[in-house]
Amino acid sequence: MRSEQETLQAIERYSDTVRRLCMIHLKNSADTEDIFQTVFLKYVLSSVSFENAEHEKAWFIRVTINACKDLLKNFFRRHTVPLEGAIAYPAKTPPDYRDVWEAVFSLPQKYRDVVYLHYFEGYTAPQISRILGKNVNTIYTLLTRSKQMLRERLGGDYDYE
Repeated sequence: MRSEQETLQAIERYSDTVRRLCMIHLKNSADTEDIFQTVFLKYVLSSVSFENAEHEKAWFIRVTINACKDLLKNFFRRHTVPLEGAIAYPAKTPPDYRDVWEAVFSLPQKYRDVVYLHYFEGYTAPQISRILGKNVNTIYTLLTRSKQMLRERLGGDYDYE
């Protein structure tokens, strides 16, 4: 079990990342808060020792993605109808980026993960490959296809690098 000090430091470092990943997967703030608590509870109860800060961050990303997938697979979740409404955006999203968030939210899940990790978290394709457990060439392909889809949705000739 981790100390309170260690837990508070982890929350300070990774809370934005965990919340953004949840919003990309779950698209609502209530479920985001549930998963946020679940992820940090797992951290508190975990006895995993991390090699470095990158290993710790990768652990948080992997646990968050898995928790979101578990929630989405839940029987009751699959058999309910979502309320119609506006997409909830991360709290710190400037109004200029709302179109970009909508475009990213509209991508299929496998593209959303790599786009988020590459463009919002700054991971390279080989790092994303290790985090998601996919071949590095698959990551490059997903990034290329997602950029094309974003170009079509956002309308523009600029490169998203």
